[in-house]
Amino acid sequence: MSVPGRDYLEVRGIRVEFDGFVAVDGVDLTLLQGQVHFLIGPNGAGKTTLVDALTGLVRATGLASYDNQNLLDRPSHAIVRLGIGRTFQTATVFEELTVLQNLDIAGGVHRRARSLLRRRRGVPERVHETLATIGLTEQADRPAGVLSHGQKQWLEIGMLLVQDARVMLLDEPVAGMSAEERRETGELLHRIGQERTIVVIEHDMDFVRDFADVVTVMSAGRVLAHGTVEEIRADPEVQRVYLGHTVEGVA
Repeated sequence: MSVPGRDYLEVRGIRVEFDGFVAVDGVDLTLLQGQVHFLIGPNGAGKTTLVDALTGLVRATGLASYDNQNLLDRPSHAIVRLGIGRTFQTATVFEELTVLQNLDIAGGVHRRARSLLRRRRGVPERVHETLATIGLTEQADRPAGVLSHGQKQWLEIGMLLVQDARVMLLDEPVAGMSAEERRETGELLHRIGQERTIVVIEHDMDFVRDFADVVTVMSAGRVLAHGTVEEIRADPEVQRVYLGHTVEGVA
């Protein structure tokens, strides 16, 4: 269900500077609910730094409006409570704990401190539903550390689901996955993305081609092009900057 102010993330004029170096230079984006939106571009283009700014990890100027609030004015923990979640290039799960325990702990982000101290009776239904969604029901009682690389990434996405993240910012989620795992991940993103805003930083151009609804190309901290995969392929500026490399990758 679309909720006014929560069905999109509006980014206007975001700028991030480190000791005189401009890493993100006036980026404008509208990230809509119900779309799998890919950010692509060479290393150093500013993709991850932009996501860091949206999640409170680096200071930025400009506007990032979600739920009628500017994310750039809020600390990281407050951004999480608004429903903004992210993953990193390396999965950050508690490897010694079970899959179920990882999800249950992640779900506590919205529980009040007093309720966290009470004895839990059973596992919340949301956790069981999430296990099924990410395909890890049979792995529920196994330590997260024994999961495959792809399964750990699915678990991390599941941890965002139990937090009820309405905006998910995923940094290279299929890096190192097998072809089958990449396909399953793309299908997962489209299933959960119907009522969420999904933003994926990615270098795997086959994955972009197969699963992107919208693509934004960044270069030198700026938006170079924006549109469907077909529109990106045909964009002469993308062709000029990437000298045919990226265009061939998404053909």
